[in-house]
Amino acid sequence: MSTEKKSCCTPSASSVAGSMGKNGEPIGQSSAVDHAGKGLKNVDTLQVELAAVIREAPVSGCRAHGENLVAIEGGAFLMGTDSDEAWEADGEGPVREVVVRPFHIDKFAVTNAQYGEFVKATGYVTDSEKFGWSFAFRGHLSKKYAAKLGDANSPPGLRWWVAVPGARWDRPEGERSNLKGREDHPVTHVSWNDAMAYCHWSGKRLLTEAEWEYAARGGLVQKKYPWGDALEPLGKHRCNIWQGKFPDENTAADGYVGTCPVDAFLPNGYGLYCMSGNVWEWTSDWFSPTWHVDADVAVDEKLVRDNPVGPPQEYGNGLTHKLQKGGSFLCHRSYCNRYRVAARTGNTPDSSTANSGFRCACDAE
Repeated sequence: MSTEKKSCCTPSASSVAGSMGKNGEPIGQSSAVDHAGKGLKNVDTLQVELAAVIREAPVSGCRAHGENLVAIEGGAFLMGTDSDEAWEADGEGPVREVVVRPFHIDKFAVTNAQYGEFVKATGYVTDSEKFGWSFAFRGHLSKKYAAKLGDANSPPGLRWWVAVPGARWDRPEGERSNLKGREDHPVTHVSWNDAMAYCHWSGKRLLTEAEWEYAARGGLVQKKYPWGDALEPLGKHRCNIWQGKFPDENTAADGYVGTCPVDAFLPNGYGLYCMSGNVWEWTSDWFSPTWHVDADVAVDEKLVRDNPVGPPQEYGNGLTHKLQKGGSFLCHRSYCNRYRVAARTGNTPDSSTANSGFRCACDAE
């Protein structure tokens, strides 16, 4: 089991001392921390704010894009992993039996087209738009533009990430980019706050980590991926991850160098697409590598075994990151290997990156 925490996944806004300000100028560490610090609100406060800023559509209940929902019966499953490939610092283990209630889940991650409907209907402004920048992958920028931005706008030790002025959900590589040909790709450059806003409008919600992992396993028991233990069964690619030598060579052997359509690969046993790779998916849980162990022993095992919803924000010294699952097109076995169903990471609620998206759920009626 690996103990080293490698942060290739989704850098937080506070990780860049030379991040971009609203007009593209470098901003100092304090401003970057303010950016990340905005996310330290409890869910009740956030819901009140969303209700104030979003013009409600004249509909109620779980209804927007409801045609993509799949009913999950719920039940008991073995969550987590004790595999040697697990990241101990992330809290992937130990394996424990967990029960989830019945729920509905979207077959696909929310697409650019769907998020565009939400923005058009509500006038919502994302966190990256408010701050004037978001994290893009350096290899997706032109060499000239990447050289112009330099290394000052990259998190320490993560030169492949760049804080790009103007990067946002509909301009993934900055002001001169667009979504042409990517309408059916998952929306990216959306923070947890932005995902919650969409859920609030659509009448849906984010999944808990337990729900997400139960669904991702597709009925399989303790398998590494949503389809089994072999990464490429019968030599066939089953997910969109990095091919080649990370971070400098991507052969695109799976057909993609960035995001792919949300239905590009075969679904799992529950009919869900791209539960591994493509984009990290926000969940409703706060991220903690120890809560499920501490509460199981010292508090109440029901909190982490019976339809768990994650730790309270006040746990420990206060939690600052929301939990993400699934890995992304930037994941590679040689570096972080977090496209396994038990893998997990986290980021501040207002951080946005080129490989972060989400899918929605509803309570069973």
